[in-house]
Amino acid sequence: MTALATLALVIWLYLIFLHGRFWQAGPVLTARVPASAPSVAIVVPARDEAEVIAATLRSLLAQDYPGPFRVILVDDGSTDGTGAIARGLDDPRLTVLTGAPRPAGWSGKLWAVQQGLLATGDSELVLLTDADIVHDPRHLGTLVAKAEDDGLDMVSEMVELACDSLAERALVPAFVFFFQLLYPFDWVNDSQKATAAAAGGTVLIRRRALRRTNGVEAVRGALIDDVALATAVKRGGRIFLGHSVLARSVRPYPDFADIWRMVARTAYVQLRFSPLLLAATTLGMALTWLVPPAAALFADGPARWCGLITWVLLAGSYLPTLRRFGRSAAWAPFLPLIAAFYMAATIGSACNHHFGRGVAWKGRAYEGDGR
Repeated sequence: MTALATLALVIWLYLIFLHGRFWQAGPVLTARVPASAPSVAIVVPARDEAEVIAATLRSLLAQDYPGPFRVILVDDGSTDGTGAIARGLDDPRLTVLTGAPRPAGWSGKLWAVQQGLLATGDSELVLLTDADIVHDPRHLGTLVAKAEDDGLDMVSEMVELACDSLAERALVPAFVFFFQLLYPFDWVNDSQKATAAAAGGTVLIRRRALRRTNGVEAVRGALIDDVALATAVKRGGRIFLGHSVLARSVRPYPDFADIWRMVARTAYVQLRFSPLLLAATTLGMALTWLVPPAAALFADGPARWCGLITWVLLAGSYLPTLRRFGRSAAWAPFLPLIAAFYMAATIGSACNHHFGRGVAWKGRAYEGDGR
């Protein structure tokens, strides 16, 4: 146990001091007005979003943006009247397209996005946003100002997530924390680093970057489409990823099963459907998250002290994220238990794949290769 506890401590010393300051609460884009206002097309793929689509579209149409913009909603085979609700808004700046059947090799969302992109004309910038995101009127201008001021090809933000139910309070802040651990924002925003990522709820991208990378067609089968697109754009371009205070998701996750399904949908995709990567990830997560509290509680001597110090370090690294979500610091010591939930959901994702249940979302099943 002493060797394992010492190794866990070394891992956390590296993570805290050398892993791109992943634990920090920023960067955050505050409201700003762009010095120039190029044309923007906003593409919203939507599948069975009747409960939220009106609020999303109204917030987009209410953008206080000094330049021309339009909104294109692609109704991706909805059965709940999503398209009819959108058409009922009757705004000349809003175009509602009925999505065509998905061709082989395309993920459902990216095929809907592609159809929207084909309808964007010659707009200089394209904003890709999810159907469950409500935007502050200043949001579009803020995104454009960041792109124009810093000469960026892509600006993406992780929007504010719902954190109301017990399941959300327990698990959602950690979801953001683990995302930052996988993709430290400092490294994403550093043009000298290979790390690339985006948050699909808000992605502002230049037309020229879409042309250079062959757009979403180049990543058409990806289920983790935001990261795949950011990776393509960063090869030869500059990107930014931060946290938003001007956009929020209105999709609730009322119980633990909802979050389990959300994680299980893409966790094994992230591991490229590899049993070896799954085994290595499981062992690594156990060492990183479970060994410290186990050593602190059940070992003695040097192992206990290493475990205790490591537990304090990992709990302390979680505090900026908890503050961002307005959650009590009392959640911090329970981060290993929360990590165990995500680890179990990852194993569940692999089980779904290997038992033939594949990947499913919004009533649509995908093949085992992620397409």
